[in-house]
Amino acid sequence: MSFTNPIGVHALVWAGDTSPESVTRAISQTKKTGYDLLEISLHDSLNLDVEQTRRQLEEAGLSVACSRGLAFDADVSSEDVDTVERGAQLLSDSLQITHALGGTHFTGALYSALGKYGHPLSDAGRKNVVSVLQDLAAQATQLDMTLGLEICNRYETNVINTARDALRLADDIGSDNVLIHLDTYHMNIEEDDFVRPVLEVGQRLGYVHIGENHRGYLGSGHLDFAPFFRALDTVGYQGPITFESFSSAVVASGLSNDLAIWRNLWTDGEDLARHAHQFITDQLFLVRAAA
Repeated sequence: MSFTNPIGVHALVWAGDTSPESVTRAISQTKKTGYDLLEISLHDSLNLDVEQTRRQLEEAGLSVACSRGLAFDADVSSEDVDTVERGAQLLSDSLQITHALGGTHFTGALYSALGKYGHPLSDAGRKNVVSVLQDLAAQATQLDMTLGLEICNRYETNVINTARDALRLADDIGSDNVLIHLDTYHMNIEEDDFVRPVLEVGQRLGYVHIGENHRGYLGSGHLDFAPFFRALDTVGYQGPITFESFSSAVVASGLSNDLAIWRNLWTDGEDLARHAHQFITDQLFLVRAAA
C-alpha cells in the first residue's frame, strides 16, 4: 500500500552539527534507512555548505525541510527593538537557506527564543511577533514557500503552547502560507488529547513531528499514537510526517542545552531510525486498512 505522506527524519538523529562530514553522513543514513525527507535544524547554519548539501540531497533523491528556534538575544517576541531586528534578520537568512537547499517548508519556533521564560508574553512582544512573521510570510510567498508555527511546550516558549494559540497567531498574521506544525511530544504536555487539536487545525496543518513522551524509541513510552494517525487521516493530511528524537549520544552545541537533552535514550541512530520508519509506516497502514 502506498502513502502520500513523505516520511522524514530529523538530522539530529545522525549528527549534532552541519559540517560537511556530518551532513554527508546524515544524508546517506537518511536514504539508507528508507526516508523521503531530511529535516535540517539551522541552529548551526554558519557551518552549512548549502550548495554541496543541495547537490547531495538531489543525488540521494531526498526532500528537505528546515527548522529553527531563536536565541534570547535574537528574540522577535522581545520588546527591545535591536533584539527583534536581529531575530528578524536571522529568520530571513534561514528562509533563504531553506530555499537554496531546495526546501519549501521552513518551520519551528519562529516566534521566540527556545527556553524557559520567567514571565508571560507581553502585548508589545506579541505585536512584534506578528509584525516580523507578516514580513517573513511575504518573503516566503515570493519564494513559493510555507512557514510552520511549531507549537512548543511552556518550558520552551511563552508564545504558543496549544493548537488554539497557534491558530489565533496565524489568524493575526493573516497569510495563507503560514501553517500549523503539530508535535506529539509537545502535545502530550499541553493538549487534552491527540485528536481535537488535529481536527481544529484541519486543512491548516502543514507539518508534523512524531516523538515519544521521553523523545526516545517510538512505542517505548506511554503515548497512544493510533488516535493521532486516525485524526490525520480524517482531515486528509498529506504533508510530511517527520520523526524527531534526541539523546545525549548526539550533542548539538547550544541546542541540546536549550532542549534539556540530558539523558542517553539511545546510542544507535540507525537502529532508532529504522524502527521509527517501520512504526510510522505501520500506523499509516492500519489507518488506511481500516478506511
